[in-house]
Amino acid sequence: MKKLLILHTGGTIAMAEDANGALTPGSTNPLMAFNQLFQDKYDLTVEEMFNLPSPHMTPHEMLQLKNRIMKAERAGIDGVVITHGTDTLEETAYFLDLTLPPQIPVVITGAMRSSDEIGSDGLYNLTCALKTAASSAARGKGVLVVMNDEVHSARFVTKTHTTNVATFRTPTFGPIGIMEKDDVKFFQELTNQSMCAIDHVIDHVYLLKAYAGMDGTLFTALDRPETNGLVIEGTGAGNLPPQTLPAIEKLLARQIPIILVSRCFNGVAEPVYGYQGGGQQLAQMGLIFCQGLNGQKARIKLLVALSGDKKGAVLATYMRDAIS
Repeated sequence: MKKLLILHTGGTIAMAEDANGALTPGSTNPLMAFNQLFQDKYDLTVEEMFNLPSPHMTPHEMLQLKNRIMKAERAGIDGVVITHGTDTLEETAYFLDLTLPPQIPVVITGAMRSSDEIGSDGLYNLTCALKTAASSAARGKGVLVVMNDEVHSARFVTKTHTTNVATFRTPTFGPIGIMEKDDVKFFQELTNQSMCAIDHVIDHVYLLKAYAGMDGTLFTALDRPETNGLVIEGTGAGNLPPQTLPAIEKLLARQIPIILVSRCFNGVAEPVYGYQGGGQQLAQMGLIFCQGLNGQKARIKLLVALSGDKKGAVLATYMRDAIS
């Protein structure tokens, strides 16, 4: 019987409607009432680490999850399931993917409907996540996100719809596996990435999104001593309005690393255009193009890299490619 650890952190999967119809965290997690359903299938340890709505999650809680999982792995656990709110689920998943050794399965799941809604998906998603965590085929695949009968890599999955139960999608590449009735089936495999060992997380790593007519106002606001890094979602293949450039140059002069990704849903950022504010000029200025990640994932990766004391050329190499 596989030894599995469930870590509950809150979110819609742990919420119910109040008298006014609003979803709120309760004093107890409704999923705890269903632990007995799995006792004859797995040797379960169940812990409520947090009871946080997804937007309340920070890298400091993510680090606590990482430390708890590493402790469990040393104790001989076979797999870990984390229940999480969906708004920031992809960020926690990617943080753990970057900072954990990829041996034991670590599976994150959530729900789009609360426990007392018709068609609630929480218990079913938890069941699928447990099947995946118990699967020998899930070993060595990094952190996985399991929802709505699909298995996605933490590296590329993103939330694509505000309310649909099929919200989690992997643009460009698609899911790496699907749920069968009694098991999980994988049909893709990602290139392994190196683990970045960290014991703390830094703050003041920011994310901005480019838009038509953008000037330097927001970049100037970030020109502060405590600013550690910045990710920009540029337009298209990675371009910015020319009015932003003077303020960006000031940030670069202060040795603040600036990472550029595309705000597009599909594709990768690359220095293609040679006009003012185009990708070629931005690369020459010293912006680091990060290929394959969205803005929130690139911010998590930059935060992890800086927390791991990566600098200069090492940092640039680490950030450039999502598979490194």
